[in-house]
Amino acid sequence: MRSAVLDRVARIRDDDLPAYVHDLADLRRHVHAIRAVLPERVELLYAAKANSDPLILRTLAGYVDGFEVASGGELSHVRGLVPDAPIAFGGPGKTQAELARALDCAVERLHIESEHELRLVTTLLGERTVDALLRVNLPVDVGRAALAMGGHPSPFGMDPAQLDRCLEVIDCDPRVRLRGLHLHLASGLRATAQLALIDEVLAWAEGWARRRGTDLAEVNVGGGMGVDYDHPARRFDWPAFGAGLRRLLSRHPRLTLRIEPGRSVTAYCGWYVTQVLDVKFSRGQAFAVLRGGTHHLRTPAAKQHDQPFEVIPDDAWPRHWERPEARDEPVTLVGQLCTPKDVLARRVRVERLRVGDRVAFAMAGAYAWNISHHAFLMHPHPTFHHVDDAEVPVTGTHARQRS
Repeated sequence: MRSAVLDRVARIRDDDLPAYVHDLADLRRHVHAIRAVLPERVELLYAAKANSDPLILRTLAGYVDGFEVASGGELSHVRGLVPDAPIAFGGPGKTQAELARALDCAVERLHIESEHELRLVTTLLGERTVDALLRVNLPVDVGRAALAMGGHPSPFGMDPAQLDRCLEVIDCDPRVRLRGLHLHLASGLRATAQLALIDEVLAWAEGWARRRGTDLAEVNVGGGMGVDYDHPARRFDWPAFGAGLRRLLSRHPRLTLRIEPGRSVTAYCGWYVTQVLDVKFSRGQAFAVLRGGTHHLRTPAAKQHDQPFEVIPDDAWPRHWERPEARDEPVTLVGQLCTPKDVLARRVRVERLRVGDRVAFAMAGAYAWNISHHAFLMHPHPTFHHVDDAEVPVTGTHARQRS
């Protein structure tokens, strides 16, 4: 944790915990480093679903080529915050109202999930045109992926055999401009595995376009760059990935490649900071009960891992009795929910953890607050804080809400 972030954490009142603290300076450095290693013909879009915090989106706007959204709500949110940014609208199950909203907003790309969705779009166009990518579920081995969206029967995209019907619709309707294909098949891959999959995808895509006599301008391979919560220092190898993409694109000289990372961009800039309310022992095992829990930070429950954390000692203790503590032993960190599933980290050894100490969970900048079940038990929502290089922290960008 940077000293500027630690200083901000120290100034958060107990009553304002739990709190999310986003390090915008760290985010800026990270996305700049990603951008610097990508070849010219690779366009970088940020998947807003990972973290749609307004200041994060505005910070990223200066470094990315656009944003990927997957709902009408995300579309309105991103368009309102960064009105000039290119937007790609994807995801299954788009409603007629969402598609109409996308056309009204003149999204840069519309990712088509099925023939039915394409035909629905044509009924909404009127005099307008739209640039589209057809999403394909390619039957390939995606390897040891944390999440597999394709390569097997899936609700995402279309089987290759179904593309011809879409081409027939497009050939009869000049308002729909086919720009290329979308093939996001897996998430949680390391750089070498990601490159191997992209290599296979590009070869198939160009072969398909050649056989169909279709001009293929771009291929979107989505995101899915691996984030290792068990080893926070082991990050996705962006330099190797960029070098590998340069080699791949040399074999496809007319193709533009799009990537849509989310988790791997913002995970490391966020901290979920809370406080130990109690330390108790059950049949020889230590449990630390914290303010908040998985209704604020669902990531460890969703991905079944221990969220990495740091202990921030608080030596002030106003009570007249000795405060409970765990010392040099494994501790399970749990939240306030009335369920045994409310676990943030299980049996992690700590040197010392006492009631009143603060715990800062790292890697909380993606798929954390935004995927959590906020209303369960109606606990107060966390507060939100931002720290930047200028050392002028911006706090309270979201006012705490109470259910």
